[in-house]
Amino acid sequence: MSHEIFMPALSSTMTEGKIVEWLKNPGDKVERGESVLVVESDKADMDVESFQDGYLAAVLMPAGSTAPVGETIGLIVENQEEMAEIQEQNKIVLNPDERESQDEKSQKNEISKIKVSENSEKTNKPVETSKAKKEVQVHRKSETIAPLTNQSSRVVASPRARKIASQMGVDLSKLNGSGPNGRIQAEDVLLVKGQPTSIPWIGEGDKAVGLSNNQIIPENNSSPTGNSFGSPGETVQFNTLQKAVNKNMESSLNIPCFRVGYSIETDKLDSFYKTVKQNGVTMTALLVKAVAKTLKNHPQVNSFFTPDGISYPEKINVAVAVAMEDGGLITPVLRDPCKTDLFELSREWKDLVKRSRLKQLDPEEYSTGTFTLSNLGMFGVDRFDAILPPGTGAILAIAASQPTVVANKNGSISVKKVMQVNLTADHRVIYGADGASFLKELANLIENAPESLIS
Repeated sequence: MSHEIFMPALSSTMTEGKIVEWLKNPGDKVERGESVLVVESDKADMDVESFQDGYLAAVLMPAGSTAPVGETIGLIVENQEEMAEIQEQNKIVLNPDERESQDEKSQKNEISKIKVSENSEKTNKPVETSKAKKEVQVHRKSETIAPLTNQSSRVVASPRARKIASQMGVDLSKLNGSGPNGRIQAEDVLLVKGQPTSIPWIGEGDKAVGLSNNQIIPENNSSPTGNSFGSPGETVQFNTLQKAVNKNMESSLNIPCFRVGYSIETDKLDSFYKTVKQNGVTMTALLVKAVAKTLKNHPQVNSFFTPDGISYPEKINVAVAVAMEDGGLITPVLRDPCKTDLFELSREWKDLVKRSRLKQLDPEEYSTGTFTLSNLGMFGVDRFDAILPPGTGAILAIAASQPTVVANKNGSISVKKVMQVNLTADHRVIYGADGASFLKELANLIENAPESLIS
């Protein structure tokens, strides 16, 4: 009896998945609960386990191919006797040796034809043909093994890693990947060539919230190189994550949003950050903690729209937007930060960022956010508006903290660090007064009591 392996739905938003690697070859024995393949969903790479004991009889979708959720991608049989019938029906190749044997048979047929037609050159032609035959076999073997990640060589690499490797002349088969299941990442290739590695653009940096004016202008005259996923004249297909982001952004166009901004002085926050940074505290954790504490007093801003009415989550889960190296973005979630001290929250965030880069987050670690932060302050931008993610009620865009001339209440003028924050909210559930009240309390907390964020 055969059992189908379906493309699983690894998240609520996943409609299709890409097969990164088959961990088992056709003919291999598999046990219940054992990982059979790695699938790239819209947010992460995850192992797919077998639901029964048996043998992998057929790989219907090879590594690198994409299939919709629910599509049959492989077959498992209970015993070896059933394998031959399944393989015949699906016309699969059991292993590379069998592929080579078939090539040899076809080559032998061609050679015999040459021998019959050219009997007059018996002494020279067979030698030349045999030599040609070996060259063809070596050539075909290299062509067969290199792109198939489910073979014994298992050269598993991200698309960007393969592109960089081809440009730099790096042999991927000689690298040890730092990704899941030894997958070769772009940074692995760059490290081999002694090149600096890039990291995702996240709401994090050495400065409190962003760059000051005197740090925006680089000291040297060279201009920084912008990010690009392709070369001039090239059309690059969207990857799975980018497709998911595109779909979500299109869905956001149907949401009636309003936007409201607020200027927050950060001098006290900067000072507090300097005292706790040496203990491993990150600025992202500070901002998340401040937002979560404020949301606790403003549950309306933590709500979201449903066809049945306004839904109020039981918990406050703050998601933070992280741009990925190969395109797209993901939103790791810090769950219930009000119940976690600042130091532990920072450790959790560092772990989430690390696993985000490797695409190893579990679905609940990126899909359970009730409120979202997007921070571009590290780039020195003075303001921006963020697009509301579907399924939430609000997102807060955080810009750089910069020295600004401020008029004090007594009429005097001083220079203070100020950052601009802009709230984008679903007007069906959150109204202008709700957003303004939330921002006012958030500003009061950051300006006057940042030390309260430690617990």
